[in-house]
Formats: sequence, C-alpha cells, structure tokens
Amino acid sequence: MHDIKAIRENPAAFDAALARRGDAPVSSEILALDAARREKILAAETAQAEQNKASKSVGAAKASGDEAEFERLRALVAEKKAEVARLNDEAKAEDAKLTDMLARIPNLPAGDVPDGADEDDNVEVNRWGTPRAFDFAPKEHYEIAGVIPGMDFETAAKVSGSRFVLLRGAVARVHRALAQFMLDTHTADNGLTETTTPVLVRDEAMYGTDKLPKFGDDSYQTTNGWWLIPTSEVTLTYSVAGDVLDEGALPIRLTAHTQCFRSEAGSAGRDTAGMLRQHQFEKVEMVSITHPDQSDAEQKRMLRCAEDLLERLEIPYRTVVLCTGDMGFGARRTFDIEAWLPGQNTYREISSVSTTGDFQARRMNARFKPADGGKPQFVHTLNGSGLAVGRCLIAVLENGQQADGSVDLPKALHPWLGGKTRISAEGALV
Repeated sequence: MHDIKAIRENPAAFDAALARRGDAPVSSEILALDAARREKILAAETAQAEQNKASKSVGAAKASGDEAEFERLRALVAEKKAEVARLNDEAKAEDAKLTDMLARIPNLPAGDVPDGADEDDNVEVNRWGTPRAFDFAPKEHYEIAGVIPGMDFETAAKVSGSRFVLLRGAVARVHRALAQFMLDTHTADNGLTETTTPVLVRDEAMYGTDKLPKFGDDSYQTTNGWWLIPTSEVTLTYSVAGDVLDEGALPIRLTAHTQCFRSEAGSAGRDTAGMLRQHQFEKVEMVSITHPDQSDAEQKRMLRCAEDLLERLEIPYRTVVLCTGDMGFGARRTFDIEAWLPGQNTYREISSVSTTGDFQARRMNARFKPADGGKPQFVHTLNGSGLAVGRCLIAVLENGQQADGSVDLPKALHPWLGGKTRISAEGALV
C-alpha cells in the first residue's frame, strides 16, 4: 500500500517511479479520489458541528416556551443528523475507492534497481562455482535412470491431474533431507526461528501480504473462503499484522517449511516436463521484520543465507538483480538466485529474495515503537526462498548424475541421509 501523503507531496515523483516499471501515471486519478473523500469528510464535519450547535439550542428554546423555535431547531437537528449520515456514507465510499485503487498499484522500485523491460534486462551481480564438464550428455532430472523409479508423474496425474508428482523411495528421502538440511542450517547457523504455520489463511492475510486483489487467479480458494498459501511468506509476514512492536525486538527472523500451492495461471505450456513448475510444491521460506534503517542490509544477509546453502550443496549458481520490468508486484528490490541445471544447459531460478519496504506493513498495519518514545513507525518486511525444495532436488540430481544413471549426492547432505551417499542406477539409496 502506498502513502497517500507522499503522493500528495510529490505526485510527479510517484508517476516517474511507476513509469520505471512501465506503468501509466495515476497520481491525478488518485488525488481526485483523495480530494473527493476529503471534501465529503469536511462537509460531514461541518454538518456535525451545525447539528451539535442546534442540539444545544433545542433545550433553551423549549425552556423559553418558544414552541415555534423549538420545532424549527428540532427539525434542523434531524435534518443535519441525516446529512451527516449521508456524507459519512459517501466519504466511506470514496475512501473504499481510493483504498482499492492504491491496493492495485505495485510497489515503487528502489533507486538502485536497474531499468528494464523483462528478464533479459536483469543484471548479474554474482556467480559461484564452475559447471561440471560431463563426458556424456547430461539428462534432465526426470530422465536419469536412478531417478525414474522414484519420480512418478503418471500416477500423480491419475490422482490429481497435470503438474503434480509422486515421489517414492530414494528420491522422496533426498527431497525430505534437503528440507531438513535447509531448516537446520537456518536455525543453527543463520539465527532464524523455525515456525510451523497453517497453509490455509483468510482474505486479510492474503491482502496484507499483497497477494490480493492482484493475484487471486494465481491462488486456490476453498469453498468456505480460505486460501491455500502460495508460500509461507503469507503466514510468517502476517503474523505481525496489527502489532506495535518494541524497537528492541527487531529484527524478527523466521523460517518455515510448508507445502505451497499455485494455480500457475498464465503459464500454460511453460515447463510442463518434469517437476520444475508444479501446482503443489515445498519451500523453506525466510521472512524478516526489520527497522527501516536495517532493511537493505537485511536483504543482503538473507541473500547470503540462500547462496550459502547452494555452496554447501556444491551447486553452481548465479545471482541477478531484477530490473524494474521483471520485479514482482510487492517488491522494492529483488535478487534472484539461479542454479545451474546441466540437463537444460542453463541457470534456473531457485530463490528470490525481496524487500518490500513498508509496502506490506501499511496494508496490514504492522508498526514498531521507537526506543526514544517517538510516534510508531511502519516496519519493513522482507522475504526469500531458502530454498525451493523441489527445484533444489532437481539441481542436486542433475549436477550429481553419472554416466551409468546413478547420482552422487552432495557431502553436505550425507548426515541427513543416514550416511548414504548416492542413488544407484536402480533407484536405491546406497
């Protein structure tokens, strides 16, 4: 949500920032709604004052025996009462229009975000590891001999339809181990608090974390109104909705491993093979609630937490900062980490780490009380994948594949696999 005061003070700067995203100027329309709302509020306040004045005079007229004046004033009070109610209703309607419009406008990009139209204009800022030189043609994850017995798309389609997978045996065990490895690293080494959250949430939680109204079509809703979370960013971030936190409690750093659900509306025909893009998947999410002065440094910290996981797993990756035209709706700045997938001979996104500034905090009224006793301020919220478990599984399988169809697993993962080190060509964990 945007600060209407900031738009009033500098509408040209607001429109210029939106233009960097490729959006049309809207400040004039916003300010027209704002002016109409304020006009109704002022008129209601004026009518209320007139009603109060007339109400005070009613008793005096009655006491003086002036029946005509008494009836006139009583009628005026009733008239003003009705006028106040009408003007308040009109002000609420204008306020609802303004709030709805502001809720549909994306966050403004940070000044250091590169301008651009789409993913081709993203800027690489880091690269780690050297892609392995194979002495055979590397396969995609679902084609590797040792993986095929444990990655069943046909049965999943029978049960649920397309874009689902059923994992079995060694592959399922590695998938689970990856999530445990991520959680344990985040809690033991990165200072995050492990949290188990619901996967069903109310409208308010989706709205407060900027998923509604913009992304309603991309999410699943139950018949009784709950939403299935697209990521635990929703539950972790919304956990501070309506709170006034002590400044000393910041930053709050949380992590959760959950099922995630996305309808993938608009992605028909994209990444249909394998388990790269699924309707149901698992993520280990990172969320930070920070002081505004700490949010940029916190984003870099979160980015390193995610990158470090890939380094421990020996997966080559590159990090890019998204350009203005490729950023998500609520993001002020986003870094994507892309893991090397030899089966596709390219880097693919495995984590996004974003700062939203106070964009989400305004929507859910999450604030902190300064230590010096000043007026409560909005917190800043950040979120990042740490990591997408399924995509990490893909990267581990493809980078570790051998010519005979077996898969060597990263050393960092061995303790979470009971000391097992590889998936055999027959699909056993050995």
